Formats: sequence, structure tokens, C-alpha cells
Amino acid sequence: MSSRYLFTSESVTEGHPDKVCDQISDAVLDAILSQDESARVACECAVSTGLVLMTGEITTTANVNYQDIARKVIEDIGYVDDKGGGFDAHSCAVLTAINKQSPDIAGGVFSALETRGKENVDKTDLIGAGDQGMM
Repeated sequence: MSSRYLFTSESVTEGHPDKVCDQISDAVLDAILSQDESARVACECAVSTGLVLMTGEITTTANVNYQDIARKVIEDIGYVDDKGGGFDAHSCAVLTAINKQSPDIAGGVFSALETRGKENVDKTDLIGAGDQGMM
């Protein structure tokens, strides 16, 4: 077995679609948590010229307008009118496909496997990681 391996990773700079998506997803999370500290948010985003697609699983009592949040972030970045290079906060399509958190993931969050069947468990240890992984 060879001891050599290749490690690769991607690094992008401001203005890259990945950065735009991160800012939109972060803004959605911030808006929801400002109204509902117990919310469960898994918000994904993809952008292309003239299109924003927001997907994920969100369980919350918060009332937020996903389209308004996306457009505000895009505008704040500077993608407006002719300055947007074909991507305009005011005219791009914003599609949302957001559902409530699946029962399987919710079960893992609200009843951590590591604490099931144990007594006198700290309240914070009862919360599982859901679909989060270690990188």
C-alpha cells in the first residue's frame, strides 16, 4: 500500500456563488433564530444567473419571508441593476423548496442515541447532532 496520497480542497473568494449562498443561508438562520431560539434549521442554497434556489428542512415557529431575505442579501452584496453583471436582486427568480425536519432526523435531535435508557442525564446531553457530521 502506497504511503502517498493527494489532498485537495476548494477555496473561493468573495462574489463566488458559494459565498453568496453561504450568506443567504446564514441570513435565513439569523432571521429564524431571532424569533425562535429552539428552531431546527438546515437551509441549503444554490445560485445561477437570474436564479436562487433555497432548499432544506426547517422546523420553527418563526415567520420569515425567504424570498425577501435572499433578495436583501443579494442587494447588500451589490448585485443590483447593471452592476450585477446579469444577476439582479430585484429581478432574479427565488424558488423555495423548504419542508419541516424529517421525523428520522428530529428523533436523533430530540433523543440522542448516547443517552437513551440512561438516568440522571444532563439536559444538554439529550440533544443529538441530527444530520451533522464531523469533518
